[in-house]
Amino acid sequence: MTGAQRIGGDVVVETLRALGADTVFGLPGQHALGLFEALRRAENVRVISSRVENNLAFAADGHARARLAADPDGPVPVTPMIVSTGPGALLTLASLQESRAASVPVLGISSQVPVAGLGGGRHGYLHELPDQQASFRDVVKSVHVVRTVSQIPTALREAWESASTAPYGPVWVEIPQDVLLEPTELPRITSVTARPAPLAPLPELLTEAANLLGAAKKPVILAGGGALRSGSHAELKALAEALRAPVLSTFGGKGVFDWEHELSGQSWLEDWHSTEFLSDADVLLVLGSGLGELSSNYREFAPRGRLIQVEADLGKLESNYPALGIHADVRLVLQGLLEQVPFRRADGAAETAVAALLDKVRERLDGQPLETERKLIDDIRAAIPEGTQTFWDMTIAAYWAWSAWNPDGAPIHTAQGAGGLGYGLPGALGGAVATGGPVLAVSGDGGAMYGIAELATAVQHGLDVTWLVVDDGGYGILREYLTGAFGQSTATELARPDFEALARSFGVPATVSSLDTIGKDLAGALSTPGPSVVVLPALLKMFEPTHLEKK
Repeated sequence: MTGAQRIGGDVVVETLRALGADTVFGLPGQHALGLFEALRRAENVRVISSRVENNLAFAADGHARARLAADPDGPVPVTPMIVSTGPGALLTLASLQESRAASVPVLGISSQVPVAGLGGGRHGYLHELPDQQASFRDVVKSVHVVRTVSQIPTALREAWESASTAPYGPVWVEIPQDVLLEPTELPRITSVTARPAPLAPLPELLTEAANLLGAAKKPVILAGGGALRSGSHAELKALAEALRAPVLSTFGGKGVFDWEHELSGQSWLEDWHSTEFLSDADVLLVLGSGLGELSSNYREFAPRGRLIQVEADLGKLESNYPALGIHADVRLVLQGLLEQVPFRRADGAAETAVAALLDKVRERLDGQPLETERKLIDDIRAAIPEGTQTFWDMTIAAYWAWSAWNPDGAPIHTAQGAGGLGYGLPGALGGAVATGGPVLAVSGDGGAMYGIAELATAVQHGLDVTWLVVDDGGYGILREYLTGAFGQSTATELARPDFEALARSFGVPATVSSLDTIGKDLAGALSTPGPSVVVLPALLKMFEPTHLEKK
């Protein structure tokens, strides 16, 4: 096979390019050689590698989130990721679970054993599985199968449309090794276009929602991740101001409504006062949230008024609470409501209620010895240059950031969709590819070890990522959970490396900081191009559980 001969892998890359991809996250493998040869000779496609496939998938996730945050009005930023058969593919599953839970449009492509070896897993091919597709069906949004070169453009178009149709989500495409290597006479692919269908609300449901909101005396809006992903920032602000309705955000919806707006109740959803504020609304408009465990304050939320739930994921409608359920894209619903709801004169009542809520939250926090944690979040936030995106692992600092982080000018991306460890650094690498950086990653020492190898990726690709590692010597939040439940913890204390020395061994500048100097040290690292590491030895704690505060 000469270099000039087009093969199935070329058709894959040409189709991705026609669909709008300019970056592919990929890790080679034996059965995927045809894809990587095609990527080598492709024009205008950047290939970003990693050291482990699960981190590659997290990086693709971070890339999609960062592009969506940077341009919410642009095309849906579907991000392709390419891995090999069997072990390589399976290692992406935990990361794809996060993408599915957080509705992130990742297009995963894996190779497969040759066509003749499919259907039983008994042919003795390296990496062979009895049914590779079955491993992905209940994790991703859709699975697409290719068995001939001519099927490639249509299968990829269908996958792209699935990933970019609300609710967004990861999809999976499987292509056998011999199809990827097969010479082809197909003409060069340049005109494939994906057209995701808009998910518009039913008019009668929209009118009913407008009537309920128009008649409400204490309307409140809860903005979830679906509101953020739909790019409905302007429409949400307009509706809140029209109704004089306070807006609280879920952890996944942070940033869709201005943090300092006079109607912003912010996102202290694990605070009992916030839970009661939502419950006390006579009409609560829930935008793009399934009201799951975190958003409902661990099922303590108990609405006393009418609930309107707008959700692109049909299965989440009324899955936890009775509501007027509207299956639609949030932005389209808000546009329709703005045409029907009455505009109210501002009388100061909503603003007073929001101010009182935030005063209660501050008073609750002031009553606990949490000065260290609150100051740390403030210091990190103050060190962030305007426009810097941040990526947080599952660590105590991130649990604080879910509630306390001001995302205005510093978008926050977290792994709280599925809650797996290891997201911070690889997610930030993808974000740096998307934005050019700087970006900030935040991990605990436990989560840091999941992705430590990706410091090599940061160096290899020259990515402008500052990685803050909060080192408390173990799985800090699990230490708290176990100690709180049983009086002691087990398997939470961890041996770990000298993170400063390890970073330097990769050629990455590193600093050991302190609670007194963290703001200055982070600001210095973020202002220096390229990767850097800041290590903060600190033992943080969470605020008191809500159920202890209700009494």
